[in-house]
Amino acid sequence: MITDLVQIKRLGERQREENQRFRGWLKRHNFVERRFKAIAQETEDAIDCTACANCCRVATTQVSDRDVERLARHFGMSVAAFQREYTVETPDEGRILKRTENGCVFLQDNLCSVYEARPQTCELFPHLVKGAGSLLSRMWHMADRAVYCPIVYNALEEFKVESKFKK
Repeated sequence: MITDLVQIKRLGERQREENQRFRGWLKRHNFVERRFKAIAQETEDAIDCTACANCCRVATTQVSDRDVERLARHFGMSVAAFQREYTVETPDEGRILKRTENGCVFLQDNLCSVYEARPQTCELFPHLVKGAGSLLSRMWHMADRAVYCPIVYNALEEFKVESKFKK
């Protein structure tokens, strides 16, 4: 299992096109989603996210109205005040959490300072075991996530072996 972030970035970038082809290949072949989820769960269990937190450093975090309400309640502030202080509206992604030079505004060292009230997308990340829709419907994001998330990178590699994907 590869966990070195420099190596993950290098290999993930090198295999980005392959990972995109893999998603297309899965659409045309039968696979047991339950088995893929088991592989993903094993991978998640083997990697300590708090030793990494690269998702919080690299990715932006979209927030829903429900996320904003929960976080505002967590801080004991109004929704409007929370939005002003902790979010920004972007043309591409909509409302996202603000970022500092280290990543997400709520990242402290490798831990989430609002873990109990974190946005749903953070709770479900990396969206392999849990998430809306089928695993296949979530796979289009995985080529990008394999560049910065050791769980996604390693799970995709195991999925390829499990499904007998020809690289």
